[in-house]
Parts: sequence; C-alpha cells; structure tokens
Amino acid sequence: MTRHPLQRLPSPSRSLSAAIHVLGLLSFSASFGYLQKYPNPLHQGVGGDFQFLTIIGLALSTATFISGILADITLNHSLFEIKNILSVCSAPLEVLISVLYWGICAIDRKLVVPPDVSLPLLPDIGFHAMPAIMLALDLVLLSPPWTIRGYGAMAISLTVAFLYWGWVEYCFSYNGWYPYPLLAILTTWQRVLLFSFSAFLMTGSTMVLKFVYGSINGIGELKEEALRPLKIE
Repeated sequence: MTRHPLQRLPSPSRSLSAAIHVLGLLSFSASFGYLQKYPNPLHQGVGGDFQFLTIIGLALSTATFISGILADITLNHSLFEIKNILSVCSAPLEVLISVLYWGICAIDRKLVVPPDVSLPLLPDIGFHAMPAIMLALDLVLLSPPWTIRGYGAMAISLTVAFLYWGWVEYCFSYNGWYPYPLLAILTTWQRVLLFSFSAFLMTGSTMVLKFVYGSINGIGELKEEALRPLKIE
C-alpha cells in the first residue's frame, strides 16, 4: 500500500480505499437502477436521463469511482491519476448539485421536481447527497491535494455551466420541455444569471473542498490557497 506524502490514507489500496470506492459504486448503481425501475416521462425524448444535471453528475461520479476501484485492484498509479483528474470536476459538480437542489427545494420543491413526480427520501438522498458525500470522502482521505487554483477552477466551472445550458436548450428544441420546471419560468437573461451563479458556486465548491482538505490534513498552504484563490504568485 502506498500514498502521496500529503495524503491521509493509503490509496490505491485493496483495503479501506477499495471499500470506499465499492460503497460509492453500489450507491451510484442503486440510483441508476431506480431510473430503470421507475421510468419517468420527463426522461423520454432527446437527451433521455442525461437531460438532468443530476444524472450527468452521477455518471461522472461513477466514472471517477470506477477509475478508483480499478486502481485499487491493480495498484496502477496511472488509473489513480485518472481518478484524481476526474475528481477535480466531479467532486465540485456534485457539491454544486447538492447545494442547488436542497437549497431550491427549501424554497419551493416544485421548481426542481414537477408536482406529479414523487421521489421517496432514500432515492432522493441517493441522487442528490450521496455522490457529494462519497466524492468528498475520496478527496479528503484518499487523494493527494489538488493543485488547481481559482482561475482554473473558474474556467472549468464556466465551461461546465454553459455547456450544460447549451445542451438543455438543444434538448428543449426537440422535446418542448425543460428538465427542471425552474428553467421554464425564467427569461433568457435570467438563465444567464442562473448559470453564471452556478459556475460561481461550483468554483466556490472547489475552494471549499481545498480548504476542508487542508484543515483535515493539516496543510496550511492549501488553506491559504483556498482563502485567496485569485492570488497570483
């Protein structure tokens, strides 16, 4: 078993690292299984399940953890590096999804879930909380510290936000509906503000994860980078 000098636990490894990755994959698989068992008309048409940012994030999280478990099994550091690269996008994205979903639900659940759609609590947690929790655990315990700075995180976040907006509009042009009711009641400029704000939140998620990593692993430099993300050396 090996680990980066600044990494808390050995990874890749066939012990705790593998257990965490297996647990995450079981959760993600259960969520995908729920989609197949309880199909929803909104998931039909162009884009299918992947009209939803939640499902895109879940797929990216699954790819991240597949790379992680393969690295654990083979002890291959190239696969471990792939997992860490994917995590730079998937972990902040899942934190963003959780914050947006639960935050908007606290205001009005009908803005993100149509009134005629029922989602029990356990699957709801599986879709909108477990990916963020598992990816945060993977980052804090099983990964080397991120080297990405504020400008890089902002570039990734803006790219993800506006690519998703373009994808949603493309699907709408064929389907005639948006995956989230909120998008249907916003004007174009309000959507610009929403997706810009989402990119800002995703950038903030990256910095928060770096700060948490630095706090738990006792790396003051990482905490400083998170608090001053736009500092130029």
